[in-house]
Amino acid sequence: QGRLVESGGGLVQAGGSLRLSCAASGSIFGINARGWYRQAPGKQRELVAVMRSGGSTTYADSLKGRFTISRDNPNNLVSLQMNSLKPEDTAVYYCNVRTMYGAEYWGQGTQVTVSS
Repeated sequence: QGRLVESGGGLVQAGGSLRLSCAASGSIFGINARGWYRQAPGKQRELVAVMRSGGSTTYADSLKGRFTISRDNPNNLVSLQMNSLKPEDTAVYYCNVRTMYGAEYWGQGTQVTVSS
């Protein structure tokens, strides 16, 4: 059974960039959506961006133009390029994958901290 592993989080100054990646450890079949969510302290988990098998993407309105979701190489399920980071982007970022069979997978999360 597949498991998701995120990488690329860390500490960055406001205005900086980070790139998150998510890989699968094990096999996951029939993926029809892959995306990123985040959860800041004291807040609910929220959608950052999702990419569907048909090619469509959805971004949180507040992140359009700064974040880009992609699958940049076959070894990664999904990546997230984050530019012009703000302190309010500080959160734990989670990779999420859903399959046509109704299965859903979550990564363990990676911390992103943006200092002012």
